[in-house]
Amino acid sequence: MTVLDAADLRYAYPDGTLAVDGVDVAVERGERVALLGPNGAGKSTLLELLGGLIEPDGGRVRYFGETTDADSVRGRLSVLTQNPADYLFNPTVREDLAYGPAQLDCSREDVERRVERVADRLDLDGLLSKPPFRLSGGEQRRAALASALTVEPDVLLLDEPVSNVDAANRATILDLLDDLAADGVTLVVSTPDAELVAHVADRVVLLDAEGAVAADGPTREILTDTDLLTDCALRPPQVVRLFDGRTDDVPLTVADAAARLDGDPGTAAGLDGIADDDRK
Repeated sequence: MTVLDAADLRYAYPDGTLAVDGVDVAVERGERVALLGPNGAGKSTLLELLGGLIEPDGGRVRYFGETTDADSVRGRLSVLTQNPADYLFNPTVREDLAYGPAQLDCSREDVERRVERVADRLDLDGLLSKPPFRLSGGEQRRAALASALTVEPDVLLLDEPVSNVDAANRATILDLLDDLAADGVTLVVSTPDAELVAHVADRVVLLDAEGAVAADGPTREILTDTDLLTDCALRPPQVVRLFDGRTDDVPLTVADAAARLDGDPGTAAGLDGIADDDRK
């Protein structure tokens, strides 16, 4: 089933700059899709168009094969933009997590069940009574993600979900995204970071600097096409660059590379160090 179907989407900023230029993209139920492109390629704008947060200047988005009205499917669709403060506006974290399902007329018992379940999964139990502005940046991002999840969406759209978070928060969020995908939640993640894509997506919609689709295909096919990524002003993943031309089956992550090197601890440690340096 097609859960998101965008046709000829166009959007220009108030100054006339074209941000999204004739984008066609369809997302099937259960897919993990990355919107990958350089800064300024219109990824965030495209995500907001797909989520119905802004209206396109041209084209349309159809949801679940049923409607073009995003507001009518808010119980099935959640969008998390880059700024956690957009989602954390109540006196406490608990109230922020309860806000979404309360708007869906869930019973008090159901709201509490959803809040407790998501808070436990994102390690927010000890933060529920705190004001959101008292949280660290990583805690705010986890709380904002939790607020998007308490509506129990079928489709989750995320804009740079692990940007500016420490390693522990990054691992928590990525593990959760794996769990959501395993549960059948459809994920669309916007990012300029080719290193992240292999961890969050099975398919990539690659945007060029002009806001148009340069390629749409399996993650392995896109990430190993170093010329294509470079032409789109993106740096190919470090591991891909290391193995490019040396094997027909290029690993996409450090973990993949280490596994293929027969578990050599020294090599694996060296690859980890390279990847850490590359993220700085």
